[in-house]
Amino acid sequence: MARKFSLAYLTIPGVNPMEQIKIAKEVGYDFVSLRTIPMHLPGEPEFLLDRDPALFEATKAALKEYDMPLMDIELARIRPDLDINEYKPAFEKAAELGATDVLGSVWTRDKAWYTETAGKVADMAKEFGLKYNIEFLPWAGVRNLQEDISLVDALGRDNVYVMVDTLHAGRAGVSGAELARTPRKYFNFIHLCDGPAGPDGDPVLDNIKDDLMLYTAREARYYPGEGAMPIAEMVKAMPEIPLSIELPNLKEIAARGMKGHAARCLETAKAYFKANGIE
Repeated sequence: MARKFSLAYLTIPGVNPMEQIKIAKEVGYDFVSLRTIPMHLPGEPEFLLDRDPALFEATKAALKEYDMPLMDIELARIRPDLDINEYKPAFEKAAELGATDVLGSVWTRDKAWYTETAGKVADMAKEFGLKYNIEFLPWAGVRNLQEDISLVDALGRDNVYVMVDTLHAGRAGVSGAELARTPRKYFNFIHLCDGPAGPDGDPVLDNIKDDLMLYTAREARYYPGEGAMPIAEMVKAMPEIPLSIELPNLKEIAARGMKGHAARCLETAKAYFKANGIE
């Protein structure tokens, strides 16, 4: 079975959904992953399908025109200052467009609170037939594979999964062996990218603006095979699930353009997989 790839929003940040769908189709992706949940980030465009009927219809038309399935939307963050009620209309519109998944993350170390809140988000997603995939990041509230598994177990819902990003997992010290020991039921899709061998440590949650891990994650990820992450080991240890390429790299975008960068991401991923015997 051929591996299936989705084009994530952060790979070509700032691009509107219609253009992202067009690029995904033209360079050969199987799915698209859109950012349609409010992020409340200064200066960053928002594409809120539930609040802009014209944008929703244009996105719907583009998905149909290019025969491009919508896999997931992002990012349903759990953080004390965010209102999870914003997510429900976004989930509803995504489901109307055929989405199957929503991506989430946790940004507090208050385990009791984030567990209760994640349960509410999971139930909200379930209402619209969506699977809820919780990503761990080494500087976030859920920081490694075992913390993520513990959260999924505590929630006990049948639509909740661990989401492994190969950069964040590598930075969190996750090995292919650890993933191989993990029952496959926890995995639903993967974020694929590479990165440099970077600093470990435990940066303070509210003081990470200049942290190298954050810089790499947001604007300087590497193409698969060009960094230090044990991607092949990780991918081989998990089931043959979709891979969403999330690979922001502002220098590569400047040099290649959005479409050229998206194409290079897919080309290098397929070449890396072939070189490492991943079907």
